[in-house]
Amino acid sequence: MSLIPVTILTGFLGSGKTTLLKRVLGEAHGQKIAVIENEFGEENIDADILKTQSKEQIVQMSNGCICCTIREDLRETLQLLAAKRRQGLVEFERIIIETTGLADPGPVAQTFFMDDEVAESYLIDSIITLVDAKHAGQQLDDRQEARRQVGFADQIFLSKTDLVSDEEQQALIHRLKHMNPRAPIKAVHFGEVPLAEVLDLRGFNLNAKLDIDPDFLKEEDAHDHGHDHGHDHGDCDHDHGHCAHDEHGHDAHAGHDHAPGEACDHPHHHHHDDDVKSFVYRADRAFDPARLEDFLGAIVNIYGPKMLRYKGVLHMQGTERKVIFQGVHQLMGSDLGPAWEADEQRQSKMVFIGIDLPQDIFRSGLDQCLA
Repeated sequence: MSLIPVTILTGFLGSGKTTLLKRVLGEAHGQKIAVIENEFGEENIDADILKTQSKEQIVQMSNGCICCTIREDLRETLQLLAAKRRQGLVEFERIIIETTGLADPGPVAQTFFMDDEVAESYLIDSIITLVDAKHAGQQLDDRQEARRQVGFADQIFLSKTDLVSDEEQQALIHRLKHMNPRAPIKAVHFGEVPLAEVLDLRGFNLNAKLDIDPDFLKEEDAHDHGHDHGHDHGDCDHDHGHCAHDEHGHDAHAGHDHAPGEACDHPHHHHHDDDVKSFVYRADRAFDPARLEDFLGAIVNIYGPKMLRYKGVLHMQGTERKVIFQGVHQLMGSDLGPAWEADEQRQSKMVFIGIDLPQDIFRSGLDQCLA
C-alpha cells in the first residue's frame, strides 16, 4: 500500500484556516480526505461543523471526507486512522492536519520522521501557512509562533488582502520572503483556493529543485549595488539603516560590502529585525563529503532546535550526481539526485531558515568544507 500523503495546515488565529478547511470538507472534489483537528483542549473551532454529530471521534462527511478531533496524542490518532483504514472501516486517500493557531508546526512534522509506525503509513507532503494580511505585522512583531509558522512553510497563503493597501501588502510580502524565500506566497480570498494548490505540493520531497524565489534574490542583488555575483547575503541590519553583511571570504564573492552608513534601498523595512531569517549559501568548488558531514552534524547538534527548515543541492567531490539534502530541526536526510548535465555549472546552493542562526559561523564553516 502506498504511503498516505499528509498536509499540515498552520497559521495564526483568525488567518482563515477554518474557512479553508470548511471548503475542503464541504466541497464535492471527489477526494476522500481525513481532516485532523489538533485542539489541545481549546474550544473546538469547528463546533458548528461537528455539533450535530455523535461523540465518536471520527465523523464521516457527506462528500466522503472524514473529520477527526484529537484531544490527546497526534501519534495515537494517526495510528488509529491507519488501523481503521487497513480494516476497511474508514476510507481516505490523504490527511490534512490543522494545528492550533499557537502551535509550532515543527513537532507535528517531526512525528512523521521519528515514529517508525507513523513513517510506515504516512508521508508529509507539505506545510501550508495562512497569514492574515491585516494583522500579520503585529502578530509577527509580537509572537514567535507566528514567525516560526512562516519559517516552516512550503506554501504561504495571504488572507484578508482586501483589507490592506497594495503598498502594505508588498511590504508584508517582502518581509515574509526575508524570513522564508523557499515558500511561494499567494493571496487568497475567503479561503477560495483550488485544491491543486493545497495538495501534492511535495514540499518534503528530496528533489533537485531548490525553490528560492528568484525575485527575492534579484532584489538582494540590486541592493548589493549592481555587483552581479548572485550571492544572497541574507539580511540587513535595518535598525541602523545600513547593511551589516558579513564578509565571508567566498572565492568570487568576497568584499562586496557596503561602506559604513551607506543606506539600504529598502523603503519600508527598517524596523523589522525578525529573529526568523533565511540566508542562502553558494559555492562553485566541490564539497569534501566527510568534512561536510561532520560540519552539518555539528551545527545540527548545536543549533538544531533553532533550525526550522534547510535544504540544499550540493556539488560533491567523488560523484557525478547532485546530492540533495534537507532537514527540519535536528532531523536531516540526504539522497543522490540526477547527474549534472554536461553543460551545467556545478554549484552548491543551500538555504537555511531559522531563529537567530549565526550566519558567519555557518558560512565560514561551510567554506572550510570545500575541497
